[in-house]
Amino acid sequence: MKDFHEAREYYMATPIPEELADRVQAGIRQGKREYRAARRRRSLWRSLSAAAACFVVLVGTLNLSATAAAAAADVPVLGGLFQVLTVRHYETAEDGVNYQVTVPEVENDSALADQVNAAIQARVDAHLEKARRDWEEYREAFFATGGTEEEWGGREMDVIVDYEVKRRTDTQVSFVVTLAEGWVASMQEQYYYNLDLAEDRDLTLRDLLGDDWTARCNDAVKTYIAGQTDADGFSYFFGPDEGGFTTVDETTTFYIREDGAVVLTFPKYAIAAGAAGIVEVPVE
Repeated sequence: MKDFHEAREYYMATPIPEELADRVQAGIRQGKREYRAARRRRSLWRSLSAAAACFVVLVGTLNLSATAAAAAADVPVLGGLFQVLTVRHYETAEDGVNYQVTVPEVENDSALADQVNAAIQARVDAHLEKARRDWEEYREAFFATGGTEEEWGGREMDVIVDYEVKRRTDTQVSFVVTLAEGWVASMQEQYYYNLDLAEDRDLTLRDLLGDDWTARCNDAVKTYIAGQTDADGFSYFFGPDEGGFTTVDETTTFYIREDGAVVLTFPKYAIAAGAAGIVEVPVE
């Protein structure tokens, strides 16, 4: 069961046991700990609380004042031929759902920037709506199977939208947008953007690795998988005959590391069991 959506459907069809209350709360606590730990590891503008507070105030005026938008070039993650701005940021709680939303936008007078921004906004809107439906369906199923208000207690769901700039030069940017839900089960999707604003196009693996990019990537993935296999031959990775990794192609997602190295990414369940999470393979 490697497909994310099949995994979720299997989960939602599972009968709710009597001990669900304790397990749900444990899952919520674990999801919050993992997300908060991940946030602490980030080295972007969030690392300085005072600077972050000033930035939140600033982004609230970007769409209202051309002067304020121009002044944003002084923010460390901006500059060059483009700007990566936070155009929407809020944290709020509503009906048991905790929203932590930070939406980026590429500021550049180009068709590519417009396309990327439209795609990001559409995905964010769909994610927020899906999370709302998921929570409603879970709550309905809980009470439909005999759950009580007392057992429901203070159950909560975290809905997360965030982004991280992986690398930026004067003409290029690589960043990832993360959409996640944290409740009984953790669900996470990531979308990668590697843009050349000077040439108004997406960067490809061929651009970054050369004509032999397929062989280089395949070798890197196979070496990585071999290194994740223990002495007894156990591995979280599926074999090729089980739907596991065979080869990269033009749809393989990636980001560019700060040092310029390409990092291939594979969604949860794509080439390994869920315990492996999102798999990241650097191509050195």
